[in-house]
Amino acid sequence: MPLNVIHVFRAPVGGLFRHVVDLVRGQIARGHHVGIVADSSTGNARADEIFEQLAPQLALGLTRIPMRRPLSPLDLPAVMHVTERVRETGADVIHGHGAKGGAYARLAIPGRRVVRAYTPHGGSLLLSHRNWSGRMYLTLERMLLLRPALYLFESAYSGRIFREKIGQPNGMVRVIHNGVSQAEFDPVTPMPDATDLVFIGEFRPVKGIDILIEAIASIHHAGRPVTATLVGSGPDEAALKAQVQRLSLDRAVRFMPAMPARAALTLGRIMVIPSRAESLPYVVLETAAAGKPLITTNVGGIPEIFGSLSYALVEAGNAGALADAIAQTLDDPAAAIALAAELRLRVASSFSVDAMVDGVISAYRQAMTQTAPVPDAALARK
Repeated sequence: MPLNVIHVFRAPVGGLFRHVVDLVRGQIARGHHVGIVADSSTGNARADEIFEQLAPQLALGLTRIPMRRPLSPLDLPAVMHVTERVRETGADVIHGHGAKGGAYARLAIPGRRVVRAYTPHGGSLLLSHRNWSGRMYLTLERMLLLRPALYLFESAYSGRIFREKIGQPNGMVRVIHNGVSQAEFDPVTPMPDATDLVFIGEFRPVKGIDILIEAIASIHHAGRPVTATLVGSGPDEAALKAQVQRLSLDRAVRFMPAMPARAALTLGRIMVIPSRAESLPYVVLETAAAGKPLITTNVGGIPEIFGSLSYALVEAGNAGALADAIAQTLDDPAAAIALAAELRLRVASSFSVDAMVDGVISAYRQAMTQTAPVPDAALARK
């Protein structure tokens, strides 16, 4: 029987947006009726283009409304909008993504029994109890535990961090890894003007781009003129450009706007993802699927992607270690290509978009008949 599913999320950018779009397309292809509620004040031209493509396929419609980043009484109109969308569409599932989408999914008043699903996507899990704002957001998350939900974590790491920082999920829990499509395993050929390195992602502190720029400066000071392309956008863009100028790297580092991942992968020969924290990043899966040499950090769910190859991961926040890894990869390209080939095989066998979509739909159906919380076995392992 087809399900009616409403996906709710704030910012249509990054891995969260990729995840939602893949789920929506997969659910539609399987005959389900899908709708979207998203923020109207965030996103970019690429997001607008994707929404335009999706809109005719969304049987339950697409609406974009203002969604503030922090939780506040000003969220009431958005909560009421989600409530109205759920009631008028007869939704069986409200699937909230990210902290704000998850809050709306659990605060909505559908007037009938529905499955409230929540995928954190990092969000509040990246915050800390050590500062006031972090404590406030995590306390709000703990309060939302009063509303039973289906918790879908993209990595076992995210599930463990949720329990440590917020508490035991109140409802059914499943770990369902992100996945990539078969088309993404086609090789990517670097452009003639490709730089040595390429980064793809949002320009914000958690992505560690400042550490990458420091590492490039260190390599330059050692007499090696390495080049890099930074692809994306975000609140740190001006600060990162200032850092590049301050370190006299203007000719070595270029900035490019956000674009589809496979197009961005052609702009450099080695992908570098220097994140300080992650859940299960799509950019790692996309790079691995394309068979491209990859340098990334030992954080979040990335070791779940690398498995036995995790020895190659770099310590987060360590510009010296990152510089060494870059130099080693440039010095021994054959070893980097061999590692990339091994990682590609691992991703092909364990991180399929079809398995992700089927797993989420199966979890929805289980939650419809579930009367007591059932933890995922993966979260029980420390």
